[in-house]
Amino acid sequence: MPNLLKVVQDIEGYGADGITIHPRPDQRHIKYKDAIDLSKIVKSEFNIEGNPIDNFMDLVLKINPTQVTLVPDGVNNITSNSGWDTIQYSDFLYKKIQVLKSSGIRTSIFVNPDPKMVRGAYEIGADRIELYTFNYAHQFNINKEKAISEYYQSAKEANKLGIGINAGHDLNLLNISFFKEKISNLLEVSIGHALITESLYNGLENIISKYKEVLK
Repeated sequence: MPNLLKVVQDIEGYGADGITIHPRPDQRHIKYKDAIDLSKIVKSEFNIEGNPIDNFMDLVLKINPTQVTLVPDGVNNITSNSGWDTIQYSDFLYKKIQVLKSSGIRTSIFVNPDPKMVRGAYEIGADRIELYTFNYAHQFNINKEKAISEYYQSAKEANKLGIGINAGHDLNLLNISFFKEKISNLLEVSIGHALITESLYNGLENIISKYKEVLK
């Protein structure tokens, strides 16, 4: 407990538009088997993120999810800490994108907020970018206008090119409204850690009262 499949079904039932998972190279949380099991029950959009190593590519081609988001996470990374350099790795990413698109899978490239990286993603055929929002989230309480500036310019470039815009990393209920307001044509956000911790706090009072009621 919790049962992963039941949690995903409940999340969809509560109104989520999609399910995102990120099987890491070391499979320390979501495992490849989990991804296969989830592919049989997810009814909404299914987005699988990860580094396009051979095992990952084999996995997503077997599952054929709605979207695959390519992320340059290393084996020892605790979490994602940078987007792709879509210029330096253009040939590598282009080949991966072509394989995915040949199977009808929408592709998204995880990028830092830099118009050059957005254009690089467009030029290698990605359907979307996912803006890495760590810097925005961590600068938001200091100066939110400064925090959004690079993201606004990157989104402006994406809109000019006609490439879709996703976003994710450290977005939460406090900072996401301003982000959505400033980033036009934002198609999708992936919320993980904040959704769980905010759910814990919003539910603590209710759960404690239930235990008190049972134990009184």
